[in-house]
Amino acid sequence: MINPRLFWFVWVGLIVYAFFLAPPDNPSETFSLIKRLSTGQWDGINPLIVSLFNVMGIWPMIYAAVMLFDGRGQTVKAYPFTIGSFGVGAFTILPYLALRKPGQPFTGQKSLILKLLDSRWTAGAIALGTIPLVLYGLTLGDWSDFAHQWQTRRFIHVMSLDFCLLWLLFPALMQDDMRRRSVKHPTAFTALAFIPLLGALAYWVVRPHQAESQGETPAPGDRYATASGPPASSQ
Repeated sequence: MINPRLFWFVWVGLIVYAFFLAPPDNPSETFSLIKRLSTGQWDGINPLIVSLFNVMGIWPMIYAAVMLFDGRGQTVKAYPFTIGSFGVGAFTILPYLALRKPGQPFTGQKSLILKLLDSRWTAGAIALGTIPLVLYGLTLGDWSDFAHQWQTRRFIHVMSLDFCLLWLLFPALMQDDMRRRSVKHPTAFTALAFIPLLGALAYWVVRPHQAESQGETPAPGDRYATASGPPASSQ
């Protein structure tokens, strides 16, 4: 089990590095780039950067599919960190990993949100949308230009670092997710985590459904996960 202090250490290091040690940035140029990337005005932008920017919106969905189930048994609420990850990625995932307690079970019934996140149709649709984005960047991207921008632009530099951290941190939640779902052959599933992004997506698609339990209410730390319906009544 990883010591929670390690997550705090990495979190503080990430903040210090991103704001004080990463390459300098031009706020007006960065804002213009983000606007173009967000509105689909991709002409003249390296496809690698387009792909990276878009898949950074996929990672939070993958984490939501694990964190909101994990948060059901935690005293700390998972949903604020999940929502925050859509904007700043690992900057909010790391505090959650530091505050959570490993090995917590899933109790009660699934809300509508959790049912959607537990559906292979949801996972499959997102996976099918992600693969073309990845291929677009890998096949048409200019690696030398990307390396130059990584060395000279803070936005590209930190976004790349964020991607790598989200990839490396995912197994910390994946292990407990497999235990809650009684995954057979967990070693084979763990091997998927070594494949950046696509491995986590593959796990989301093929993992067993989360079982529900009767007569138990969720922990107070994750009321959001049951907002779509009342808790199961005791029998």
